[in-house]
Amino acid sequence: MSNSVLIVGATRGLGASLRELYESNASVTTVFATTRSSTPPSDSSDSHVTWITNIDVSQPDVGGRLISQLPPSTKISTVIVTAGYFGFETFDDLDWEKEVRMYTTSAIGPVFLVQRLVKANLLEKGSKVILVSSESGSITLRHEREGGGNYGHHASKAASNMVGKLLSLDLKGKGIAVGLVHPGFMRTEMTKGVGFDKYWDDGGAVTPDEAAKSLASFIDDFDMSKTGQYWAPRGPGDIGTAESVLGSNLPTPLQLPW
Repeated sequence: MSNSVLIVGATRGLGASLRELYESNASVTTVFATTRSSTPPSDSSDSHVTWITNIDVSQPDVGGRLISQLPPSTKISTVIVTAGYFGFETFDDLDWEKEVRMYTTSAIGPVFLVQRLVKANLLEKGSKVILVSSESGSITLRHEREGGGNYGHHASKAASNMVGKLLSLDLKGKGIAVGLVHPGFMRTEMTKGVGFDKYWDDGGAVTPDEAAKSLASFIDDFDMSKTGQYWAPRGPGDIGTAESVLGSNLPTPLQLPW
């Protein structure tokens, strides 16, 4: 089986760090990297990376656009969907368009993308599909001391988890493993853009490079025995409600509750 990786959302944050990590891995034959732009990033010159342009997970033609730019003989061993959008909300200041975009990006687009990859026979037995979710999608981990708000963010991640579970059931017979992951609380422009940088230090936020390393290591060991499950590869350290809800002495990696 070929060792090629497709990273959906590879220009910023975790996606960019994963791209750099995999392109430096000699055992990976090809890194397919997507961008919403019509051209690859100006700093992309590594021949190990094949850029796929005009890929927006929030658009209904995302699967077709992706397939049209991949050679028919392509076989992808690992798909990592990192594309995301966080639109900050409060109960007093809800935003319809933000919520629609969050649900579409997290829970609708990935289904259409994965389905087209499977129908085009680009994924085979032994392939892995990893949907980057968040601990914020766990209903069990929500705690009264955190309060409410950010309805679209939390609920779209919960929907993403359900999508991953359903995909795992549909693809189990094909031997394709599907995982949901909370990669960690990260120091990114996304979290800074919603004001969460004030929690970086106290919340144990890590750089995207650190999160990428732990996620890649987790993916290496991920297989059909964990398909349809929801995990935090870095453990409970950055999940503020973990101990109050799940108890102490929690393991790393940590399987998260729905």
